[in-house]
Amino acid sequence: MYIKEIQLKDFRNYKELNVQFHKNVNIFLGQNAQGKTNLLESIYITSMGKSFRTSKDREMIRFGEDFFRVKIKAFKDDDLVVEIAVNQEGKKGIKVDGVKARKLSQLLEQIYIVIFSPEDLRIVKDEPEKRRKFIDRELCQIKPSYYSNLNRYRKALLQRNAYLKEPRIDEGILDIWDSELAEYGSRIIVQRDAFVKKLSQMSSQIHKAITNQKEELEIFYEPSIELCGDQKNKFYEMLQKCRERDIRNRTTGKGPHKDDLLLKANGVDIRNFGSQGQQRTAALSLKLSEIRLIKEETGENPVLLLDDVLSELDQERQNFLIRSLSDTQIFITTTEISQQAIESLGEIRYFNIENGKIIS
Repeated sequence: MYIKEIQLKDFRNYKELNVQFHKNVNIFLGQNAQGKTNLLESIYITSMGKSFRTSKDREMIRFGEDFFRVKIKAFKDDDLVVEIAVNQEGKKGIKVDGVKARKLSQLLEQIYIVIFSPEDLRIVKDEPEKRRKFIDRELCQIKPSYYSNLNRYRKALLQRNAYLKEPRIDEGILDIWDSELAEYGSRIIVQRDAFVKKLSQMSSQIHKAITNQKEELEIFYEPSIELCGDQKNKFYEMLQKCRERDIRNRTTGKGPHKDDLLLKANGVDIRNFGSQGQQRTAALSLKLSEIRLIKEETGENPVLLLDDVLSELDQERQNFLIRSLSDTQIFITTTEISQQAIESLGEIRYFNIENGKIIS
């Protein structure tokens, strides 16, 4: 699949924009704070329904305006049109081929996108929340049922944690939230476990290729609740076991919101003991695996957004990344690009961006 065209109305620093893209490589050139990443963000929200930069949709509305609208035309077997609008009250409207979507999950299987930014290069060494977000973002795209389970789990967790802060706790009411958490949390654990096993296998192959067979990458799922055959009952029992501590701490201490990924290179935990080079190579392996997994699960090549990431990679890793993406539409933001990278990328369309406008 690939994106053909985008139309913006009052999105970030873009008043209006209508631009057609190349099906191979599109490079957005310009100085910092001119709107390059804003344009990538507008593409991204048509896939996930939200930003990769902020949790507040209203922040994407152009200053002084009442709403923003993004409309994208893509090709996936046939032409596909996705439109998203958000107003100052935070109300979001989504249309797919002109038909209003009742739920966000109806958007998730339409346009597949992988984002790769300098922040993603730190995913290995950063806090567990970043690695959980990586898993969630990927699984929500390829498994809409996961999005539903995750959404329901988060709502139940929010309500349980709010109740744990009450001066008096009725354990019968707490049982209701425990049942909800066990129901949806157990499903999340099972889906994450299956995903990480596939991710580990693919990442290992890619990592060996990047390091010329010198390093073997292994990825392990670290759930805060032990994996077992009856995951739902195990989850519920753990909540019962930890109830007194949760009441004392006024928060839920076990569940998918506490999970992590363990990454090892040649048996060494590279989250804590890996060099910067090892950590960045592992992050690159994860991202390329993400692309392959989407292709395997959906039959579609996702669109890749490279947000100022080439400058963060050395020439060898740049070359490997580019060689791996011959069938993938790529959008690149950068202040400058090397001649060697240009020669490796194939057909390119350039867009010079200045103050929210494409000037050539």
